[in-house]
Amino acid sequence: MKKEFNINEMTDGILSSNISYVSKAITLVESTKHEHQELAQQIINAIIKHSGNSFRLGITGVPGVGKSTFIESFGLEVINRGHKLAVLAIDPSSQLSKGSILGDKTRMEQLSVHPNAFIRPSPSSGSLGGVARKTKESIIICEAAGYDYIFIETVGVGQSETAVHQLTDFFLLLMLAGAGDELQGIKRGIMEMADGMVITKADGTNTDKAKMARGEYARALHLFPPTESNWIPEVLTCSSTENKGIKEVYDMIDKYKRHTIANHFFESKRANQTKQWLHQTINDTLIERFYANPIIKEEIFKIEKQLEQNLINPYQAAMDLFKKI
Repeated sequence: MKKEFNINEMTDGILSSNISYVSKAITLVESTKHEHQELAQQIINAIIKHSGNSFRLGITGVPGVGKSTFIESFGLEVINRGHKLAVLAIDPSSQLSKGSILGDKTRMEQLSVHPNAFIRPSPSSGSLGGVARKTKESIIICEAAGYDYIFIETVGVGQSETAVHQLTDFFLLLMLAGAGDELQGIKRGIMEMADGMVITKADGTNTDKAKMARGEYARALHLFPPTESNWIPEVLTCSSTENKGIKEVYDMIDKYKRHTIANHFFESKRANQTKQWLHQTINDTLIERFYANPIIKEEIFKIEKQLEQNLINPYQAAMDLFKKI
């Protein structure tokens, strides 16, 4: 165990782009064991100065939109443009069993065996917005290993997708055409966060529907107030299976990158994300330590019994618990 998780060996392995060490480091990051967490933080501290040199792309969309197929096609385009790609695919965890299928890798046959790609499926573990709690640390590990394009594929669409927005440089929303009322089928808040939208499966008999949906979404986006970056979100169509429109998606994202670097929004957004990371870590740590406190554990058990009998006010009970620590 000591040899396997030797800090210097792990650090050197990550910095030399050894996939085995990258995978082991992410496993440590995701582990709930205290000793693994300590090792993970030592590794993060050793490599963090080598991170920050990637472009982070968040990809989300309604179930069935074809996220994995799109990522395979678009990921190959990114690699063909001379980049190294890491895909952090967040799989939904069962609320009952807490298990996860982690099957994204099986749907990316070409990408998963490409020497310049690294695909890591991770369980969401009930985290906000379907983003695994340790995704930030995983991004740092991948960046230190030389992956200069990071995809974060999320579970699906919901108000909590703000978590993805806070992790990435560009937030890409994938949508289907002809699947009901287009503008009612998605939350306004998600559209406001999107830096770009892509209507997928724009092939065959669905081509005309995709073009119509593109027009509807483009008009809807123009009704929103200007973005902080002064970037006007674009709407494109693509067919991942036929590889149509994929190059245009890359060009749109590259144009956004150049635009935000030129007006300094890119670096200010990164700085704000780092601050948000600090505050989120504080919140998570406070919650963990609160519930791990033996006094609190004992008191909560007693309070829950009183709540079942309607003998106590939940708000007052919570305030009393805080006083105890």
